[in-house]
Amino acid sequence: MPTENYRLNVFDPKLEPYLTELYRQHRERAANIDWSYHEFIPWEKGRSFKEEPWTIEQRKLPLAIYTAVETSLLTEVNLPFFYHHLAVTFKGSLKVLQDFVHTWVSEEDQHSSLLETYLIITRNADPHELNALRKSVVEAGYVPDFDTAMETMVYTAIQELATMVFYNNVAKAAGPYDKDLSKLLRRIAKDETLHYAFYRDAVKGYLGVDENFVYYIHQAMTNFAMPGKAMPMFKDRMDMISKEANYGPVSYFNQVFDHLYQVWGIERLRPSRSEAEAARLDLVEYRIKLKRISERLAAKGIS
Repeated sequence: MPTENYRLNVFDPKLEPYLTELYRQHRERAANIDWSYHEFIPWEKGRSFKEEPWTIEQRKLPLAIYTAVETSLLTEVNLPFFYHHLAVTFKGSLKVLQDFVHTWVSEEDQHSSLLETYLIITRNADPHELNALRKSVVEAGYVPDFDTAMETMVYTAIQELATMVFYNNVAKAAGPYDKDLSKLLRRIAKDETLHYAFYRDAVKGYLGVDENFVYYIHQAMTNFAMPGKAMPMFKDRMDMISKEANYGPVSYFNQVFDHLYQVWGIERLRPSRSEAEAARLDLVEYRIKLKRISERLAAKGIS
């Protein structure tokens, strides 16, 4: 971490008009695509589990597609912990950032309900097993690895983009098996797109004020891990999804990491402080290593 006299003013009031305009644009776009999760549930498929108990034969989705959706659900249920972290990190910040976080929570709130209800109504999930998994994940809690506002902002931009790409990629893989599922995954991805855009452009705004903010970008990009990493069998889940459900380390590098690296213009930045420049150069090297790994995996047919 930087020394105290190095810390940059993440809550610089000069940025308030810029962030306020980003927030206005977000609310306008979100209003144009407002939705309710009940619109995406095939309620006509619902049947009584008392009269017809669940059996594995009722699951129609391939295991990898089911696992991808269940993994998304078990990530989305951590919303209370995500909100708590953002609320604490942004405490005392510009009001527009706090307002956006509240809006973000209200829009994210439907995601877990939609995914869980869909899996149960369509009988792809064992309702007892899914409930037990959900409770264990929520009970375990989630604490992000970053404790500064700027790192959290960068992390959230990465996470929202990664989630958007995940939903769109899995939707593509799910299409041949379940068009309704594919449609609802793409719908959730639209929310993630808007959330990602706010955080992406907020970070760009900070870089426009002071390129030394690359220090925090380096911290978040080189230590990123998806918030679901603590759920049961997370690595096994992601290995299966990578091989059979269209999202893995290659997708992450090409569609998430490298995309943000280019959008934020890491190689063009020229920070004035030595710590920030050292961080930028390390991030350049980190990208080269990640690219090599991604290319090797792609050659093996991994997503």
